[in-house]
Amino acid sequence: MDILQILSNTAAQILEPVTLGFVLAAIGLSVHFGFAGLLNMGVAGFMAIGAYGFAISIDTFSAPWPLAVLVGLVAAVLFALVMGIPTLRLRGDYLAIVTIAAAEVLRLLFLTSTWRSVTGSSDGLTRFQSGFRASNPLPEGRYGLGPWTYTSNQWWVILVGLVVIAVVVLLVWLAMRSPWGRVIRGIREDEDAVRSLGKNVFAYKMQALILGGVIIALGGILTAMGTNINPNVYVTSQTFYIWTALLLGGAATIFGPVLGAVLFWVVRAFLSNLLPALVKIGWLPFLTSEQSQMLVFVLVGIALVLLVIFRPQGILGSKKELTFVR
Repeated sequence: MDILQILSNTAAQILEPVTLGFVLAAIGLSVHFGFAGLLNMGVAGFMAIGAYGFAISIDTFSAPWPLAVLVGLVAAVLFALVMGIPTLRLRGDYLAIVTIAAAEVLRLLFLTSTWRSVTGSSDGLTRFQSGFRASNPLPEGRYGLGPWTYTSNQWWVILVGLVVIAVVVLLVWLAMRSPWGRVIRGIREDEDAVRSLGKNVFAYKMQALILGGVIIALGGILTAMGTNINPNVYVTSQTFYIWTALLLGGAATIFGPVLGAVLFWVVRAFLSNLLPALVKIGWLPFLTSEQSQMLVFVLVGIALVLLVIFRPQGILGSKKELTFVR
C-alpha cells in the first residue's frame, strides 16, 4: 500500500473543480437554511439547471461562454420562482417536499431521450468547453507543486473558481451584515414577529431563495467548466453530500461552508483511495474493491448522523444560530 500516493491523491482533491463547485453550493445552501431557515432539499436541481443552462446555451445556440453563464443564472432564478411562489407562504416542510421533487423531475427531463439532441440524454453533454478554454490566458503545459500539478486548462478553471468563491463569500458577508440580512435571520427565528413589524416575509424568503439558488447554480456552472455533465450526477445523494458539507463546517456561518466542503471531499477522497488499498493487501478480506467504494458512502452517512447528534452547529458554527438545536 503506497500511503504517499494515497495522500497525494487526497491532497489533489482540494483544488478540483468539483470541490470548488461544492463550496459554492454549500454557501448557497447556507443562505437558504443557515440564514433564512429554508429547507431546500433540491440542491442538486439548482446545480443541474445552472450546469445545463450553461452547456446548452453553448452547445445548441453557440452562445459565448459569459452569456451562457448568465443564462444558467437566469434559469436558476426562474427555477426558484416556480418552486417558491406556491410554497413559501406555507410551512417550511412544504418547501422541502417541493424542492426534492422538483430536482428529481428536472433530472428526469434532462435524462429523457425526447430531447436527446439538446440535453444529450443519458450521455450528457461534452462539447461545450472549447470557448471557455480558448479564453485561457495561461501558458500551455502542465505545472504546479507536488499534488497540485495541473494542465493549463485545469488551472484556468481553478483560478476562475477561486475568484468566484472569494466574490461570493464577500457578497454573503456583506448581505448578512446589512439590514436585509438581519431581517432574514429574524425570519429564521420567528417569522410571525417579523411580520408583526410590517415586513413582507414572503418577499424576503423569495429573495433569499433566489440568492441562494443563484449561488448554487454557480457551483454547477463551475463544475461544468471543468468536466462534462451528465444527468445521473445530479441525484438526491448529491444534495445529501452538500448538506453534509454544510453541517460539517457550520450552517449559519460565512466560512463554514467553505471549510466543510473542502473537508468533505478530502475525507471522501482519502477513504476512496484507502479502503480499496486495504482490500488489496488483505486487511479487509470480507470486501471486494467495488464493495469498499460502497462502504465509503456508508461511512459518510454514519458521519452525518453523528455530526447532527453531537455537534449540529458544525466546526465553525454556534448553537445560538440554529433553532433546531435549542
